[in-house]
Amino acid sequence: MAETGGETSEQISGINVTPLVDVMLVLLVIFMVTAPMIQQGIPVDLPRAAAAPVEAKAAPLVVSVTREGKIYLNDNAIEAEALGKKLSAIVAESPAQVVYLRADHASSYGAVVAVVAAVKAAGVERLGMITEP
Repeated sequence: MAETGGETSEQISGINVTPLVDVMLVLLVIFMVTAPMIQQGIPVDLPRAAAAPVEAKAAPLVVSVTREGKIYLNDNAIEAEALGKKLSAIVAESPAQVVYLRADHASSYGAVVAVVAAVKAAGVERLGMITEP
């Protein structure tokens, strides 16, 4: 304690956390606003079906077919021939691997059948279809 003119002044030894809390609250608001805007996967207009959702235990493989007939494995564009080879390698490591098919309802029937044939030829035993409830 130092005395100056009859007054005592004490120094406070602590960390001021108010700026930290302010920054964290701003970041929280930013993430809360932007999280719903983040879209998962390839934009596909799914058909509707009355079926119960399937629960997945492992990270699923999703094959998407767009309206234009482009094929994606998860989020990566892939050709139909390469899809079969890639899935064969995955099935060799994990024989119980489940593959889900997301096809735009306006995509050509032939493109979807070609993908299903490639998936089955790769040795995938379980193929699921993703639809809108």
